[in-house]
Amino acid sequence: MQLYHHPFDLDSQKVRLALEEKSIDYTSHHVNPVTGKNLDSSFFKMNPGGRLPVFQNGSHILYKTIDIIQYIERIAVFSSGSENISSSNKEVIEWMQKVQEWNPKYFSLSHVPEKYRIYVSKFLRRVVIARMSESPELAGAYHKKLKEAYQTEERVKDSDVFIRSKEHLIRLLDEAEKQLSETPYLAGQEFTMADVMLVPVLSRLVLLDLEKEYITGRPNIAEYWVLVQQRPSYKKVIGRYFDGWKKHKTLLKTWCFVRVRSLLKRY
Repeated sequence: MQLYHHPFDLDSQKVRLALEEKSIDYTSHHVNPVTGKNLDSSFFKMNPGGRLPVFQNGSHILYKTIDIIQYIERIAVFSSGSENISSSNKEVIEWMQKVQEWNPKYFSLSHVPEKYRIYVSKFLRRVVIARMSESPELAGAYHKKLKEAYQTEERVKDSDVFIRSKEHLIRLLDEAEKQLSETPYLAGQEFTMADVMLVPVLSRLVLLDLEKEYITGRPNIAEYWVLVQQRPSYKKVIGRYFDGWKKHKTLLKTWCFVRVRSLLKRY
């Protein structure tokens, strides 16, 4: 089993948490979307959308986060041969879908300093053009990706887009806060795939220095956040890259890569 992912990517974090929680072995392939590695022709042929994560088991390839997680659950059940392990119930799946409905893309980009956001956006557009030249047989898919990049830059400037995303996030967190006043985890007494979906969202808010605004003011979520950070899966998937000073090291490494490649005009 192969997983193409990156620590920066929120959906990749969800899938990796699921893999760790279910103790599923897999081969890890880092594909950094900020440096344009998801645009390499070898990856693009497998996934023309260029999005992460991608899960491959033999000839079976999955792109959608919830589909991948449910597939992982089925593998865990089959591998264990135990009747005590079961797939997610209806309540868990409903929570998974609720969390996945919030798209963090424009919310996250809106909190990145404009000069850095524009610099990386220009770099990635140049990467797309370079890859299009190298692989003319994929020109149609690359052109679509280039158009998407321009649209993203325009939409992130639209305050209404940010407001809608923020309001959606607040509704999600308020609903989670209410649920967590009744149960220690999102779908009951045990950590489930619903929590696998929510934990990266909270981590993203902390990464953006928005913990006080969105987490601290919700006491049940704040208590939950402390609890889930103690899990080995969190420490391996997210903590090792973003806890404390580690986030600066992780982000600086990528920023330096983009700067050097831009200066050398090597896309």
